[in-house]
Amino acid sequence: MATTSKQRLALAICDFLSTSLSDGTLQSEDKDSIDIAINCISETFGVDPTDKAAVTEALGSQNLLQIYSVYEKLKGAAPSAASAAASKSAPKSAAEPTEEQKKQAESLKSKGNAAMAQKDHAAAISFYTQALELNPNNAIYLSNRAAAHSGAGDHASAIADAEAAVAIDPKYTKGWSRLGLARFVLGNAKGAMEAYKQGMEHEGNGGSETMRKGYETAKRRVEELAAEEAASSPSPSARGAPGGGGGGLADLLGGGGPGGMDFASIMNNPMFSQMAQNLMGNPDLMSSLMNNPRLRQMADQFGNGNMPDIGSLMSDPNIAEMARNMAGSMGGAGAGRGAGGPGAPGGPGGAAP
Repeated sequence: MATTSKQRLALAICDFLSTSLSDGTLQSEDKDSIDIAINCISETFGVDPTDKAAVTEALGSQNLLQIYSVYEKLKGAAPSAASAAASKSAPKSAAEPTEEQKKQAESLKSKGNAAMAQKDHAAAISFYTQALELNPNNAIYLSNRAAAHSGAGDHASAIADAEAAVAIDPKYTKGWSRLGLARFVLGNAKGAMEAYKQGMEHEGNGGSETMRKGYETAKRRVEELAAEEAASSPSPSARGAPGGGGGGLADLLGGGGPGGMDFASIMNNPMFSQMAQNLMGNPDLMSSLMNNPRLRQMADQFGNGNMPDIGSLMSDPNIAEMARNMAGSMGGAGAGRGAGGPGAPGGPGGAAP
């Protein structure tokens, strides 16, 4: 027996092809080609087109041609949301179902509802489909079939029916609710949130509890996805200073990247703060510092999580001279900041090791 929607569709196609041979749609000389096609489809999808019970279970009382004719009617007859209100006051067209057809359709809908109550989704879909064949522009039948499709796990078909239902009658809010559910299950949280929002607006007074809960659930998922995306993106400090390319003092000192130095903590130290101010006020010294290959090598080591050899670094005459210039320009900036001074580790305002 066919257990999935695709297998049932495969059986429907095989049935359509074989019927087309017997009813004269196709010529007898096409039989060999059709037999090959049926055999390929049945083997690929693992179905048996000669199993009449399986075919009946897949199609119900309809065949593929009849089912497709319903789709064509829906596609051509469903008015847009903008013209739905106008169509209500328009004269009845020749396509309008008769009262007898409406009565039969309602009876089929009731049978579909009873099947849904028993969780017989396949039977429910069949009954709603028959009702739609009699009255294709009924938003309730479409919405109910959307619910049956979702119950059967075919959420893509549920979306198609729910979208058709709200296009015919956007005020029938169960269509929006079922559209929101199907979209959410298929991973379209933003689309689900929009559907529930439409339903709340058409319900008025803030919407029903069911619609509000659906909206909030979809909204939380949208926010979760946004947070996950933000967490997976590089932080501004990892990307470097605005303008790109780096080259500043923070970049030189490791920029707070993996294994790098915490620039913010360094600048909280009065001595380093004064040193930085002196550097920024001396363009020649700053340029020389930033262009020194040994310092660039030190920055690369910080970025890779390795501490440079300070002793070897200070043996460079240029760096040693720059250090003396910076220290000399600071004057007595570091005086009076010994152990226990403001901000020192272990002292007032400092953090214990």
